[in-house]
Amino acid sequence: MKLFDLSGKVAIVTGTSTGLGKGMSLGLAEAGADMVLVDYVSSAETAEEIKAIGRKTIIIEADLMSTKPIQSIVDETIRTFGKVDILVNNAGIIRRMPALDFSEKDWDDVMAINSKTVFFFSQAVARDMMKRKSGKIINIASLLAFQGGIIVPSYSASKGAVAQITKALSNEWAQYGININAIAPGYMATNNTKALREDTVRSKAILDRIPAGRWGTPDDLQGAVIFLASQASDYVNGHVLIVDGGWMAR
Repeated sequence: MKLFDLSGKVAIVTGTSTGLGKGMSLGLAEAGADMVLVDYVSSAETAEEIKAIGRKTIIIEADLMSTKPIQSIVDETIRTFGKVDILVNNAGIIRRMPALDFSEKDWDDVMAINSKTVFFFSQAVARDMMKRKSGKIINIASLLAFQGGIIVPSYSASKGAVAQITKALSNEWAQYGININAIAPGYMATNNTKALREDTVRSKAILDRIPAGRWGTPDDLQGAVIFLASQASDYVNGHVLIVDGGWMAR
């Protein structure tokens, strides 16, 4: 199991107060990584669970709707832990509205955090990773990197961008020992899908298509993120790993 051992590694995860970000942070900590938890609200609950596992952690509150906090987050991580080994770009938002009624502000807000921040956070950590010729960047895409979705035009566009950013960066940075991959979660039980899960008609239609017969949970991403953060994925680059209970196979 040494291939999956993250002991001595330092991971930054964004969007860690709840949901997928919390689940992946706990998975990385269980595998041995020390954690930097970034969110616009406190990730204190996540931090307490990580400390109970026996890992070190710091909490950074930052609004990633802007790129301004990124360098200071990286700097604080390096001051505290000396390096950045792993970045998980998980923070994101969704706005639901028919395309004809979609506002420019909603478009810009979603694109800013879901794709622009992903690129510039990756750029910032890559500068440190290149010094050691080693690093893992994991972007959180979506099934909507492949499909158009319904009444979420900016979200679909942003997640398509995440998939392409992942591939573009892997082409440039693989030569420096950096692996850049993405996870495309299926329909997960998180705050972003609350409205869908409460819509009995839409929820049934979604579940009817998922061979696993259930919504995914944050725990379902732990194996994928540990794999992509570990030595086990050293020859995996530019890949978008779908974790969807079989949705895309139908």
